[in-house]
Amino acid sequence: MRQVLYIRCKNNKKTQEVPIGSTLSDIYKQINLHLPYGPVSAKVNNKVEGLHYRVYHNKDVEFLDLYSPSGIRTYMRSLFLVLCKAVHDLYAGSKVVIDIPVSNGYYCNLQLGHEITAEDVDRIRRRMQEIIDAKMPIQRYEATTEEAIKMFSDLGDMQKAKLLKSSGSLYCVYYVLDDYKDYYYGSMLTNTSQLHLFGLEPYFDGVLLRLPSAQDPSKLGEMIRQDKMFEVFKEHHRWQSILGIKTVGDFNEAVKNGQATDLINVSEALQEKKISQIADTIAGRKGIKVVLIAGPSSSGKTTFCKRLSVQLLASGVKPVQISLDDYFVNRTETPKDENGELDYESIYALNISLINEQFNALFRGEEVELPKYNFQTGLSEKSGNRLHLGENNVLVVEGIHALNPVLTEQIADDKKFKIYASALTTILLDDHNYIPTTDNRLLRRIVRDYKYRGCSAQDTIHRWPSVRAGENKWIFPYQEQADIMFNTALLFELAVIKPQAEEVLEQVPENCEEYAEAYRLRKFLKYFAPLPFRNLPPTSLLREFLGGSSFKY
Repeated sequence: MRQVLYIRCKNNKKTQEVPIGSTLSDIYKQINLHLPYGPVSAKVNNKVEGLHYRVYHNKDVEFLDLYSPSGIRTYMRSLFLVLCKAVHDLYAGSKVVIDIPVSNGYYCNLQLGHEITAEDVDRIRRRMQEIIDAKMPIQRYEATTEEAIKMFSDLGDMQKAKLLKSSGSLYCVYYVLDDYKDYYYGSMLTNTSQLHLFGLEPYFDGVLLRLPSAQDPSKLGEMIRQDKMFEVFKEHHRWQSILGIKTVGDFNEAVKNGQATDLINVSEALQEKKISQIADTIAGRKGIKVVLIAGPSSSGKTTFCKRLSVQLLASGVKPVQISLDDYFVNRTETPKDENGELDYESIYALNISLINEQFNALFRGEEVELPKYNFQTGLSEKSGNRLHLGENNVLVVEGIHALNPVLTEQIADDKKFKIYASALTTILLDDHNYIPTTDNRLLRRIVRDYKYRGCSAQDTIHRWPSVRAGENKWIFPYQEQADIMFNTALLFELAVIKPQAEEVLEQVPENCEEYAEAYRLRKFLKYFAPLPFRNLPPTSLLREFLGGSSFKY
């Protein structure tokens, strides 16, 4: 008698009888779905799994394609594997570091034993395409962590061995492509033939690996130069080399050896030194009248703004902070989004003409009465707060639209100093597993929203896609226009966030959509040795999210 089980497919809302032990790939074929750019992975009881996954009990299954963030991540990791295999095939003794998310792709540092040339890039691209065209299976194996550590040590991949050694897991999964073995911390494709599109371009001293667009997977994502952001990442890599910490394995080893306090102190000092340098630069430009600070959600803009203000005072400049929230137009004039809802994220929700009029009046030495927005009535009111700028005063303006040229279009450029602040995570899990900067910010926001805004992790995760959509529309297009970029991420921060984030993420129920993301984040945080946050200085940028700051918010 054939043993069967039942799969409830969320894609078509039908229940399918399948043999016990079927893979997700088998099940997809039996259900007779058609996803043009999938499936690449699936949610099984709201946990994302690769299509290798075998089912032995009744399950709820939702197949994912390249329009989903999880699907893109699966595709991306599989493409990383093909790149590493291609370089391994062509250059003996070579090394690949998947390093920096930039320009709608991933900068990869290729250590080939010589300076990389355009011919090298062409050779690697051709070899990658050959591997894809050969329809090679990507095989998934489970082993004891001890066996995996020995295997990667014998292969000379000490960063992987170090990461696995510090993970505390009994078993782990690794992948084999032909004769090449590698480790990735998420789901993978089952066959190279599923990689329908990629790009590989020379980029600075390495290559840029390009992926299909999330909006239209038939095309590559648009290549946008982000030279300033690239340099910020490079600067932080130089800082990390000072500390001798490149990967999470290095970090965990340093914590185990009692170096945690030193890592915290030096990381905080490097960040404070950078803020001091920015303040000195502003003070040295005598014509600057307004400092404009933009950055995405949970980038730490508020604390950065406060710490910069302290350093400006130390440089002889008196900052005056202005809140853009007080410049909202009346609610009846607020633009609406595509769903007919009031769009407070739009730049046109602000009274742009009044901003330009009042700022220029202040720069001429005139006195103005600042507006006050009444969130209860939805009306812009007079505040009674009159402002006049002295000779050493500089306006400090923080907000998501601060770098958008439309906001200050009538103010002369030589009066403006523009800063982009964001949490750009520079530590890697290992050479082939980078950490998404958006995960860093999401974890910050989950902890902060729970502690200070009464929001559950489920609520925060649910809202995150719309937050990201607003950032893509209103913030990221203008980040390269900044005079300077400031990285608010700290080398040790995920280890400090871990204990509080895990506690909140565990409260997300398994029967909701947001559980998949909560589970993924919990799984990711397991790689970090936890650190208590009591050792952070009271001015630490992280205290904006974790509590105990000496600043008032």
